[in-house]
Amino acid sequence: MVTEDQVRTWVEGYLRAWVSNSEQDIAALFTPRAEYHEWPYETDWVGRDAIVEGWQSRAPWQEGGWDFDWSLLTRNGDTAAIEGTGRYKELGVFANLWTVTFDKNGLCTMFRMWNNEI
Repeated sequence: MVTEDQVRTWVEGYLRAWVSNSEQDIAALFTPRAEYHEWPYETDWVGRDAIVEGWQSRAPWQEGGWDFDWSLLTRNGDTAAIEGTGRYKELGVFANLWTVTFDKNGLCTMFRMWNNEI
């Protein structure tokens, strides 16, 4: 079962990678065959390389500044549900629901996000 500490560490790494946009920081979050899906957008990145490439394409979203608040909703086995709110100066405010499935080493194997502009 994934622990609260593992979830916290992973989300902190996610936010660090969002700031740095570094290939190393992004890749460190995901297994080689991880999947990253986001709705309502047609984001289906399969494999760590595709996730890094897709992630880095979103660097302009950060222009002007942003912040993100989150909380852990629940854990069930190897999966955590996370609620978040992203505030982007240039894009607006987004309510997020994430489900993150982890491997035994705390890396993400499956990331699903429902992203709704408020």
